[in-house]
Amino acid sequence: MTTPETPAAPDVNQQFSQFTGTRPVAPQHAFDVDRLAAWLQAHMPALAAGPLQVAQFKGGQSNPTFMLTAADGQRYVMRRKPPGVLLPSAHAVDREFRVITALGQTDVPVARTHVLCEDPAVIGTAFYIMDCVDGRVLWDPTLPGMTPAERAAIYAELNRVIAALHRVDPLAIGLAGYGKPEAYLARQVKRWTQQYRAAETETIPAMEALIDWLPQHLPPEGPVGIVHGDYRLDNVMFHPTEPRILAVLDWELSTLGDPLVDFAYHCMTWHMTNGPTSRGLAGADLAALGIPGEPAYLQTYLQATGQAGRQISADVWGTYIVFNMFRLAGILQGILGRALQGNASNAAALESGRRARPLAEQAWALAQTLHRGRPH
Repeated sequence: MTTPETPAAPDVNQQFSQFTGTRPVAPQHAFDVDRLAAWLQAHMPALAAGPLQVAQFKGGQSNPTFMLTAADGQRYVMRRKPPGVLLPSAHAVDREFRVITALGQTDVPVARTHVLCEDPAVIGTAFYIMDCVDGRVLWDPTLPGMTPAERAAIYAELNRVIAALHRVDPLAIGLAGYGKPEAYLARQVKRWTQQYRAAETETIPAMEALIDWLPQHLPPEGPVGIVHGDYRLDNVMFHPTEPRILAVLDWELSTLGDPLVDFAYHCMTWHMTNGPTSRGLAGADLAALGIPGEPAYLQTYLQATGQAGRQISADVWGTYIVFNMFRLAGILQGILGRALQGNASNAAALESGRRARPLAEQAWALAQTLHRGRPH
């Protein structure tokens, strides 16, 4: 996990300072450090040898994440379920631990895991501990302060790593039961509809329209692989100076499903504007920046995953984007619900959660341009 380095430009550093670095542990996420240290004596003695320092990472809207510093200065990262009432199947740190541990035997870059504790008597909720990976987290997809060649290298590496993930055979690394392989999209639409309903704070007409539209316009199922569920620029740790990913972060939403749907989530960046409430590439001069357009980026991915001849219609690709916008709107609604309950992991949760409505409206506007020969 992470010790974020300074982003490329000073203004970017200031803009995203609320997400980077650590702070004292928030009162709503505080736990008994002595009890944790006692548990570590039996399960991870190297970390428990001497006083244990604890700080909380500023970033993250879901599972609270902490820096643990041992007496010898060695640093580790702990991820835990948040306290309080949670949505069904959310915040599954045990699944995060399982998939990261399994991927440690592949060429997908992940942090080394150490221990998982599912006993709530220790700190109140389940948690796991992994290595702290030093490097850069990049926040702004336009990568200010970089040259066109540097930007191209960053995006090539992002593409390479997600393609590497999607080439992994889940059965070969012990993840056969990590998710149901069939009817992935249909199950996802049902799940995120339920999650949205459970966190609903107001009626969003666009979400109601999407809940009705999506089940009627799902494309045929693709091959099954490991999907990350939240693969984006700021969920990977880059080398401090090289365009090389050292670790993919935040595996909470990972499962088995259609890798192309996962890649489409990653490509939502090309459909989002860059502004105070979202980070994206829509409207940017990509050629001048040295960043590939979405069609070229997709073709690079298809070649890297052995699908160079695969034809994907505009309707199918658009439906994948609509679904992922709908899904993200559901996630944001959950963040808003936790923020209103005072149980969010990040101080900016309220602002993030309020993005659910405009994102749903953008998704519904796109949906109405698709499948013109079928009813909407």
